[in-house]
Amino acid sequence: MSTTTTAGRSQAEATTFAIILAVSLCHCINDIMQSLLAAIYPLLKTNYQLDFWQIGLLTFTFQLTASLLQPAIGAITDKRPMPYSLPYGMAASLIGLIVLAYAGHYWLLLIGASLIGIGSAIFHPESSRIARFASGGRFGLAQSLFQVGGNFGQSLGPLLAAFIVVPMGQQSLAWFSVASLAGIIILWQVGGWYSRRRANAPKAARHPAARTFSRNRILATLAVLAILVCSKNAYISSISSYYTFYSIEKFGVSVQMSQVMLFLFLGSAALGILLGGPFGDRYGQKTMIWFSIVGVLPFTLALPYANLEWTMILTVIIGLILSSAFSNIVVFAQELVPGRVGMIAGIFFGFAFGIGGIAAAVLGVVADAKGIEFVFKLCSYLPLIGLLTIFLPNIREPKEVTA
Repeated sequence: MSTTTTAGRSQAEATTFAIILAVSLCHCINDIMQSLLAAIYPLLKTNYQLDFWQIGLLTFTFQLTASLLQPAIGAITDKRPMPYSLPYGMAASLIGLIVLAYAGHYWLLLIGASLIGIGSAIFHPESSRIARFASGGRFGLAQSLFQVGGNFGQSLGPLLAAFIVVPMGQQSLAWFSVASLAGIIILWQVGGWYSRRRANAPKAARHPAARTFSRNRILATLAVLAILVCSKNAYISSISSYYTFYSIEKFGVSVQMSQVMLFLFLGSAALGILLGGPFGDRYGQKTMIWFSIVGVLPFTLALPYANLEWTMILTVIIGLILSSAFSNIVVFAQELVPGRVGMIAGIFFGFAFGIGGIAAAVLGVVADAKGIEFVFKLCSYLPLIGLLTIFLPNIREPKEVTA
């Protein structure tokens, strides 16, 4: 191999890696805006005298908006990719954040949450496609890098809320529009790169061959994967929406301390995402999904009975193990249905994640009726649903369809 060829290949790999990191950074910015909503729930509860069911409705509004739109947007962009839609999606989230900053009534909070959901619905399918396109075949790594940007953004939200929004007030949310504007500029450049590379890509690379599983087996497997994500996100939603209230009520910590505790959980979840993808590439996605289920259950069952110190330790362990499966579930589904990257991303970042919003609303009602500690005891059993992994096929050696 000539030096020129080697240099050209290295340059191409560096370029695609930079694209993945750029998309991951914008995922971080996108999810900071999302997580700020949940992170300022204690502030909103006080400012607007909200009940827990109204807090749950805010999460429900955000996630329902995203869940209804993402699969549809993903299916449309599978047929006609729209990389330049990404900056418009971030612009919608930016507007939603400003509405939240200056909302004078509760219904305006719902509008702001829905606009952030619309931005998320536009962002995730196409950005996930670009990350996979730039992966060079290392799908787990690319998906992990893409998702860890979002998780890191989610983990930063509580800290930013604790040290900026809580002391400075609700209107300080508008300050984060500067990061959103930077994201819009980056995504415009990424969209241009993808458009050029896709135009020059071989037709076979744009339209991969279908798997040899039967249609019914594929649908059943996608249903199992969706249920797995739903159960995991219902548990994540119980933490992200109510962990601050739980720690304040049970341990008497300050609002800022409760935000730091939430950051520890979300930060460990981001690390789990980052590690899960490469391990999935090496040992198989199904193996990592099993690990996240068997490994996390003892810790979720112990959490409701732990003291403050052990609660912080257990939530870090839970976040690390539970999140290690997310990128592997998405890659598993994308490998199962090649050529439907946007639709799959829409399902698993939208519909299945939207179930977490429904769970948050339901758990809010339960918290009002039974107390926040009862909610955490109830949710500790959710990882048991993950035993459905036994019904997943081995996609590395698919069976031929028989007539």
